[in-house]
Amino acid sequence: MAIKFTAWWLTHSNAILSDALESIVNVVAGAFALYSLVLAAKPRDREHPYGHGKVEFISAGIEGGLVVVAGGLIIWRAISALLHEQHLHSLSTGIALTAVAGAMNLLMGLALRRRGRQSRSITMEASGAHLLSDAWSTLAMLVGLALIGITGLLWLDQVLAIGFAVYIIITGLRIFRRSVAGIMDEADLGLAAEVIARLESARRPQWVDLHNFRMIKYGSVLHIDCHATLPWYWTLEQAHDEIAAIERLVNARAASGATSFAREVELFIHMDPCVPASCGVCALADCPHRKAPVQRRIEWNLQSVLGNAKHRA
Repeated sequence: MAIKFTAWWLTHSNAILSDALESIVNVVAGAFALYSLVLAAKPRDREHPYGHGKVEFISAGIEGGLVVVAGGLIIWRAISALLHEQHLHSLSTGIALTAVAGAMNLLMGLALRRRGRQSRSITMEASGAHLLSDAWSTLAMLVGLALIGITGLLWLDQVLAIGFAVYIIITGLRIFRRSVAGIMDEADLGLAAEVIARLESARRPQWVDLHNFRMIKYGSVLHIDCHATLPWYWTLEQAHDEIAAIERLVNARAASGATSFAREVELFIHMDPCVPASCGVCALADCPHRKAPVQRRIEWNLQSVLGNAKHRA
């Protein structure tokens, strides 16, 4: 931020000023993001039985809002400059300083985005995306400033600033939209489909049915609720062992890092007893209480397991 404001002070370029103003947002948002990461890492307690991970969505929302505000200020400053005569100074020095600052943002943005994806932290991903958008807009601005130096058309500086501001606002709105989706527990259907596909690939005959599947993300922890239909005549111990097998299956896959749900997974599985109507979709060959032959096999996917009703033949 200091480098960019120095470049603006030397050049009086509104394009560079727009970049510097966004850096203020980077610093403020980064400070809050750091606080939210420290808070999210705290273990669950009596007041927060699901942990503190939701604060990351709030942090990302605040960062997205600040980005949008910064974009609006940039547009206002550029329009104001268009109405008044402006002179640029020391353009080559300003370009060099801004290039150094942009390169620093690029490296930090790539590191934050990579680490955020690895740890499933929307806060770090949002900060990384913010810094990367700043780096790319800086690159585009440098190209524009070079054109100003070649052509002498000073009004290009304001046009570029407005263009960068629009891009910044769009980035901020995307970050804000994602944070709201997390706070509202919006379903990540892609992630849900991956978990369901894993269960389908290792499905056992005694797992008669799966339905009422729901998934919520709390920071880096994934909570899954579902109903599993098991043979009605099993003992409580047998049913518990099968539920434990389902939990191990999901968490073993998650711990391996082989899929996009490589995170801690907490499952709450409600056990349902099968009913005579379940016989037509049950593949358990040695069932001593079968009332009807198997008529069809229901594949577990998003369409079949999200509903809150047992499947029937």
